[in-house]
Amino acid sequence: MKKLVFLSIFTLFTAVLCIFNSDLNVSAIQEEVLPKGSISVGCSGSSAFVFDADSGRVFYEKNADAKRAMASTTKIATAITVIENCDDLDAIVKIDKRAVGIEGTSIYLRAGEELSVRDLLYGLMLRSGNDAACALAIYTAGSIDEFCLLMEETAKKAGAENTSFANPHGLDAEEHYTTARDLAKITAYALKNEDFAQIVATKNIKIPSSEEGMRFLANKNRLLNSLEGCIGVKTGYTGDAGRCLVSAVERDGLKVVCVVLNCGPMFEESASMLNAVCEKYSSYQILEPYQYIRDIPLENGEVGSIQVFSKSGLKLALTEEERLNINIIYDLPEKLVAPVKSEQEIGKVEVYYGKRLIFSEKIYTIGEVDSKLLRDKVKDIIDHWGVN
Repeated sequence: MKKLVFLSIFTLFTAVLCIFNSDLNVSAIQEEVLPKGSISVGCSGSSAFVFDADSGRVFYEKNADAKRAMASTTKIATAITVIENCDDLDAIVKIDKRAVGIEGTSIYLRAGEELSVRDLLYGLMLRSGNDAACALAIYTAGSIDEFCLLMEETAKKAGAENTSFANPHGLDAEEHYTTARDLAKITAYALKNEDFAQIVATKNIKIPSSEEGMRFLANKNRLLNSLEGCIGVKTGYTGDAGRCLVSAVERDGLKVVCVVLNCGPMFEESASMLNAVCEKYSSYQILEPYQYIRDIPLENGEVGSIQVFSKSGLKLALTEEERLNINIIYDLPEKLVAPVKSEQEIGKVEVYYGKRLIFSEKIYTIGEVDSKLLRDKVKDIIDHWGVN
């Protein structure tokens, strides 16, 4: 096997294999594989966590693993759990009496009223309706308790390890808690869903009301109007939790999630931290998903070479100085011998930050090639069949 070393990422952007249409998550790097980033501002709240939603790179953390009440930021998990467990978001929900008159913020649902799942999700995420949370939970799972189990399954899928749900709305409860790190992971997971992303980025919308014709909903997240590239996500407040905010921005391909818990100036400090990240870091597509690598010479094949590619891509948040410290190593054979199968593993690509391995992906063949020798042997047998 011959190793081909590329010392600059400027040599990375080769032709992209276009025969695939994939929404593959292009980053397989895990949190803390790269050195932790840094920003010049911080948070005065009890807990905070700021990270890159694509690569998991951490830019700032404060008491990020302390278990805390989360107030209505709970509804991030509620919304994505509903979306993933409902086949049709336009299905009509008849409001159960158990969802009426819930304490706290409300969209004033009435028993027997009919709204779509999607309408209720807007009521949940824009106006933080606790009654909408209960209506969605009961519709999705039959009961609040069963829905909380689904929420915890969602949290585990997102990589959250220290989160427990006692309700779908976030009112203070003994077994209802999360951490800033977990909440950021749940948010990054949810933002991959197009329906969720569209809902939390909506500033204003109208949904039906059985008595008044329409309900006018304005998003409580004021960063949507004041912060460049803001794409959501959710505010929250209770006595135990204090003021909580999960926010996210997307600028020039960089997607950053910020969580602050029990933070008085939650909008101001979140905006400062998000701006600081975007000013210092940029998003770089180190490897494209389904990227053509090169042609490998083929011995005894019906054609003289075969194309090879990697499946997973890699996208990183880096400073300009860090970008120049990225090294790519392709480990490939000088040639292959036919026959070769389609998507046959024949090597690997590795990405290093300095000397530290941060990403590894297998390399596969494109298509299959039969052996010319086998073809000629079969032809010879046919040509001489029955000849003495």
